[in-house]
Amino acid sequence: MILLIYLALVGLVAGWAAGKIMKGSGYGLVMDLALGVIGSLVGNWIMRMLGLITPSNLVAQIVVAILGAVVVVAVVRMLKKA
Repeated sequence: MILLIYLALVGLVAGWAAGKIMKGSGYGLVMDLALGVIGSLVGNWIMRMLGLITPSNLVAQIVVAILGAVVVVAVVRMLKKA
């Protein structure tokens, strides 16, 4: 239960921030949550691919999730243009 709350918190913050960075506003509560959770997975994957240690504290995890969410939004936008 605590893990789900933690994941939701990181997801909401990261999704909202990615929405602000990429669009100028959020994508809505559900989409921000989904984007943040997916972004967290992508961000951690990118960190591992670069040989970096995945963070263990909340702030660092949010930063990594934002990075991943921005990458996800950018890739989706590129695919829509093609």
